Amino acid sequence: MRILALGDIVGTRTVAYLAQTLWSVRKNERIDFVVANGENTTEIRGLCARDAEALLDTGIDLITLGNHAFGMKDLYPFLDAHEQTVIRPANYPPAAPGSGYTVLNVGGWKLLCISVSGRVFLDPLASPFDTVDRILERESGAYDLALMDIHGEATSEKLALAHYFDGRIAVMFGTHTHVPTADEQVLPHGSGYITDLGMCGPSGGIIGTNTEEVIYRFRTMLPTHFSVAEGSLRAQGAIFDLDESANRVRSVRRIVF
Repeated sequence: MRILALGDIVGTRTVAYLAQTLWSVRKNERIDFVVANGENTTEIRGLCARDAEALLDTGIDLITLGNHAFGMKDLYPFLDAHEQTVIRPANYPPAAPGSGYTVLNVGGWKLLCISVSGRVFLDPLASPFDTVDRILERESGAYDLALMDIHGEATSEKLALAHYFDGRIAVMFGTHTHVPTADEQVLPHGSGYITDLGMCGPSGGIIGTNTEEVIYRFRTMLPTHFSVAEGSLRAQGAIFDLDESANRVRSVRRIVF
């Protein structure tokens, strides 16, 4: 099995770009499953229902979310109705719309997909360690392989989660910083990991955001409306090559297209 994980999608222009490119990437790289973080799709601060539907038409099988999961209120009923295709961080309170995980059939294998948020420099949600432990216990016997999107700010927190679940969750990747890291690896107990996938969006600006607006915010500390940057589009992510029968990852490779 080959899984393609894509970094945070920034702006609606990127949706059209993925619609033009992703299916050919899937074919050329022999990808069986595509997961992407979509929380910045609707002009940086969230994902609306219309854009969620459009993303799923591009060749993405599952959308994960993060700290902007509830930025667009029209997504709330969509999350409840589409728990198989869009998941928000599992460590939000149970009263939050949607689900934090799902089990999908991929090539005859049952794939448990989990979204979780870090807590360092982000909202003080429930412990991601305890939350995911409970999910694995609850779903024991109901899945063959597992993957997890760790949406977090701190590298140390992401790495700690990865080592804690090494050998129990086969595919683990970080999102949120929009900057790809060069630490793709297979951990000691066979899990594949990378601290951050990067982003899918414009190459200009500052992590996908208009440069002048970001500088103004840092210089003045005043409330600022951020808009999506200009520039050519690119998609960043990683391909995880799995040995399904052994529940191990053979390799992790970064990809840009």
